[in-house]
Amino acid sequence: MKVTIRDIAEKANVSIATVSRVINNKSEGVGEETRKRILKLVKELGYQPNALARGLVTKKTKTVGLIIPDITNPFFADIARGVEDQANLFGYNVFLCNTDDDLDKENKYINALKEKYVDGIIFTSSSIPNQNHIVELIKTGIPTILMDRQIDDKHVVGIFIDNLLGGYIATKHLLELGYSRIACITGPLFLKSAVERLQGYEKALNEYGMEVDNEIVAEGTYKMESGYETAKELLAKGVRTFFVCNDIMALGVCKAVKESGYNIPEDVSVVGFDDIQISHVIEPPLTTVRQPSYDMGKEAIKMLVKLIEGKKIRKKIVKFKPELVIRQSTKAI
Repeated sequence: MKVTIRDIAEKANVSIATVSRVINNKSEGVGEETRKRILKLVKELGYQPNALARGLVTKKTKTVGLIIPDITNPFFADIARGVEDQANLFGYNVFLCNTDDDLDKENKYINALKEKYVDGIIFTSSSIPNQNHIVELIKTGIPTILMDRQIDDKHVVGIFIDNLLGGYIATKHLLELGYSRIACITGPLFLKSAVERLQGYEKALNEYGMEVDNEIVAEGTYKMESGYETAKELLAKGVRTFFVCNDIMALGVCKAVKESGYNIPEDVSVVGFDDIQISHVIEPPLTTVRQPSYDMGKEAIKMLVKLIEGKKIRKKIVKFKPELVIRQSTKAI
């Protein structure tokens, strides 16, 4: 039979309220000897507190929600690991919600997390144009941190990468290798992250005195199939150099290149974005722009706990700097 606070109170010969105060670390007015006796009984009897009941008393459940769009993408898996590892150090549990880029699932998860009285939410939105529900979530007052995909709202607190810089250094690398006709496969252009990576690409071309050729700029979906199908079309147009705005699409590009009878990097050069783990084990290893996804996840939960505890945060928006990782999928002309 499950041990209750009442059982502890009866054995300690104290009131239920006294046991509750000790268990919830609010021992003011409780003698030290009584406190030690209660804690000893808690340990001996194997008492497990009811998280929901405790939450009603403390107004905290020591749980947070993490909403991500695609757990099969190693970038989001690394974020989740960073969040979970740091959350455990803070004594928080994490509810992981994978939306599969589905708005209905996303809204269901938001409602479920509210019903579970989570203390806060870390949110990477789906690749869908309508993101009004995110603004509404923030307005409810639940501490919320956005990650990776930013929206334009003055109330946003978030962790992001400098996407414009990332797009710039990727394209600049290819230009420095001597390439001039560089295709760009973007993410969904209703996402600010995708637009900024494209802007970085355009900035690098402009600095080298080149105009953007819209015929070889294609909007992708951040999915592997998108990279594969788009690369097939661009290869048919004579494109031999690619900046691909995430590694998952870049893997699709590499597959299309090889199926078309070309070699990387002898015939075609490819640069990705993210630096997921598989990027350095594929053949040839992928040149890419590294996002410190694990560290971003850790920083997100640190910021969220500060919000939960009512502490001031130094900056509402934290931008990590990307890093170019040069491997064997690119070579000089």
